Amino acid sequence: MKKSSYSGDSQGQCVEVAALTAAPFAGMRAFRDSKNPDGSALVFPESSVAGFLADVRDGEFDV
Repeated sequence: MKKSSYSGDSQGQCVEVAALTAAPFAGMRAFRDSKNPDGSALVFPESSVAGFLADVRDGEFDV
Protein backbone atom coordinates (compact mmCIF):
# COMPACT_ATOMS: atom_id res chain seq x y z
CA MET A 1 0.00 0.00 0.00
CA LYS A 2 1.30 3.43 -0.94
CA LYS A 3 -0.05 6.69 0.43
CA SER A 4 -0.09 9.83 -1.69
CA SER A 5 2.86 12.14 -1.05
CA TYR A 6 0.32 14.98 -0.92
CA SER A 7 -1.48 13.37 2.00
CA GLY A 8 -0.70 14.52 5.50
CA ASP A 9 -2.16 14.77 8.96
CA SER A 10 -3.63 18.23 8.34
CA GLN A 11 -4.94 17.70 4.81
CA GLY A 12 -8.42 16.36 4.12
CA GLN A 13 -7.82 14.51 0.86
CA CYS A 14 -5.83 11.31 1.32
CA VAL A 15 -5.52 8.43 -1.14
CA GLU A 16 -3.79 5.06 -0.84
CA VAL A 17 -3.20 2.64 -3.69
CA ALA A 18 -2.22 -1.02 -3.69
CA ALA A 19 -1.25 -3.49 -6.41
CA LEU A 20 -3.41 -6.59 -6.01
CA THR A 21 -1.85 -9.98 -6.69
CA ALA A 22 -4.35 -12.58 -5.48
CA ALA A 23 -7.01 -14.07 -7.76
CA PRO A 24 -9.47 -12.89 -8.91
CA PHE A 25 -7.96 -9.40 -8.60
CA ALA A 26 -4.41 -10.10 -9.84
CA GLY A 27 -3.20 -7.27 -12.06
CA MET A 28 -5.62 -4.77 -10.55
CA ARG A 29 -5.04 -1.63 -8.46
CA ALA A 30 -7.15 -0.75 -5.41
CA PHE A 31 -7.70 2.85 -4.27
CA ARG A 32 -9.11 3.90 -0.90
CA ASP A 33 -9.47 6.86 1.44
CA SER A 34 -6.59 6.55 3.91
CA LYS A 35 -8.73 8.11 6.64
CA ASN A 36 -11.21 5.22 6.28
CA PRO A 37 -9.11 2.04 5.87
CA ASP A 38 -12.07 -0.22 6.68
CA GLY A 39 -14.26 1.46 4.06
CA SER A 40 -14.75 0.40 0.47
CA ALA A 41 -12.09 0.56 -2.22
CA LEU A 42 -12.28 1.28 -5.94
CA VAL A 43 -10.60 -1.43 -8.03
CA PHE A 44 -9.39 -0.92 -11.62
CA PRO A 45 -7.31 -2.89 -14.12
CA GLU A 46 -3.66 -1.78 -14.09
CA SER A 47 -3.88 -0.80 -17.77
CA SER A 48 -6.78 1.55 -17.09
CA VAL A 49 -4.90 3.21 -14.23
CA ALA A 50 -1.82 3.69 -16.42
CA GLY A 51 -3.95 5.27 -19.15
CA PHE A 52 -5.70 7.56 -16.66
CA LEU A 53 -2.40 8.71 -15.14
CA ALA A 54 -0.98 9.40 -18.62
CA ASP A 55 -4.04 11.55 -19.40
CA VAL A 56 -3.59 13.44 -16.11
CA ARG A 57 0.09 14.11 -16.95
CA ASP A 58 -0.95 15.29 -20.42
CA GLY A 59 -3.39 17.83 -18.97
CA GLU A 60 -6.55 16.10 -20.24
CA PHE A 61 -8.47 17.07 -17.11
CA ASP A 62 -7.11 20.57 -16.54
CA VAL A 63 -9.83 23.16 -16.12
